[in-house]
Amino acid sequence: MVHDINNVVIAGAGIMGSSIAQLFAAHEYNVILYDISEEALEKSSSLISVNQAAAMEAGELDEEKAAGIRRRITFSGNKECFQKADFVIEAIIEKMEIKHGFWKEISDIVPETAVLTSNTSGLSLTEIAEAIEKPERFCGMHWLNPPHICPLVEVVKGEKTKQETADIVYDIACDIHRYPVRLQKEVPGFLVNRFQFAILREAMSLVEAGVAKKEDIDKVFKYGLGLRYACLGPFEIADLGGLDTFYNIASYLFKDISNVGEVHDMLKELYGNGNFGVKSGKGFYDYSNGRDKAILAKRDKDFMKVSKCLFGDL
Repeated sequence: MVHDINNVVIAGAGIMGSSIAQLFAAHEYNVILYDISEEALEKSSSLISVNQAAAMEAGELDEEKAAGIRRRITFSGNKECFQKADFVIEAIIEKMEIKHGFWKEISDIVPETAVLTSNTSGLSLTEIAEAIEKPERFCGMHWLNPPHICPLVEVVKGEKTKQETADIVYDIACDIHRYPVRLQKEVPGFLVNRFQFAILREAMSLVEAGVAKKEDIDKVFKYGLGLRYACLGPFEIADLGGLDTFYNIASYLFKDISNVGEVHDMLKELYGNGNFGVKSGKGFYDYSNGRDKAILAKRDKDFMKVSKCLFGDL
């Protein structure tokens, strides 16, 4: 273990928290998965079993290792579990007032030496830290879904985060075989979501303008750009393509790319009708009649194949 960190407490037994717990336990950390809901803890236990079954089917895990992972995870609804924490990961609802309420209480319970992190997807770490006692030990640690398969972790400092804290979070990510990236300054959405939403904005603009159907835009990424970006970053792609070529294209294309500052009507309408994607059974696509479970299983299976091909055994 690095930095004498052995006991990891994860707050929030949802999809992200469950997956992160599984990952740390796989690297021999003692993990406590905390949630105020007993039902959430039960669902989390089932989800970890499903994740393990998928990994065993893919040849990534055997029965002995799976049993070891389960032994190292404890499920708890008692806040006293934070008294044992060396490292805390908060993965609760993305609402500032809820995070403030959580951290105001928990930062007073944990040992003074504990490192505190949030898996927020883009809320201000500086603002979250306003509720935290000794905010210098608090840092952003943003994971991609599903964390036990996707190896990227964003390490984000708030205004009061000590460099030593950010370094520990970075080292922990490396210790569990992730690929951490550092943000030199805090910006809304961090890195991943700024790229993700820039792409989504342009995709929705093209659909609304009648340029292409959403199915064909998805194919562009699955069978074209996705292959490129799985192996290379945007600066590397530009260098390999020739910066003279990229400069000439940028000179006429940048002014035509969407810079809409409001939420697109197609997303606004889906949201307003309660169509949230897989979680509600309908979004841009229809996930009824069991298609939700099928597409999640296919996603994880495909992600594992790509991950193994590119990174080997993480």
